[in-house]
Amino acid sequence: MKRIIGTVLFGALFSSQVFADYAVVVHPENNAEFDTQLVKRIFLGRETAFSNGEIATVITHSPDSALRTEFDEGVLNRKTAAVNAYWSKLVFTGRGVMPTTVESDAEMIELISENKNAIGFIDTSSVTSDVKVVKID
Repeated sequence: MKRIIGTVLFGALFSSQVFADYAVVVHPENNAEFDTQLVKRIFLGRETAFSNGEIATVITHSPDSALRTEFDEGVLNRKTAAVNAYWSKLVFTGRGVMPTTVESDAEMIELISENKNAIGFIDTSSVTSDVKVVKID
C-alpha cells in the first residue's frame, strides 16, 4: 500500500513539473475576438484568418516540448504526432503552410511582438507586455 501511495505521489509531483499552464498569445494590437473553437481551427489549419479578417500566422513549439504536448492535447484534443501528421497532409496537398516552430517562449514572444497577425502559446509564467493573452473558454 505504501508503494502504491508513493508511486501516485511521485507521479503527481513529476507531472506537475513536466506540464505547465499555457497561455494563447497574440500581438498586443490584435483586436480580433477569440474563443476555443476559433483557436482550435486556426491551429489545425481549418481557419486561416482571425475574426477581424486578418490572415493568421501560426507559431508553435517544437514537437518534443512538454508545453506543446499539453497544448495539443488540451486545446486540439490530439496527440502531437497526430497534429504533425495532419499538418504534413495539409502541406502535401497544398491546402496549408506548416506553422513556424520555435524552441522557447522567448523566441515565441519575439516573433509575435514583430508580427501583428501571429498567434502562439507560451507558459503562463513567461507572459510579458510584448504579447496579449487571448482568453479562451
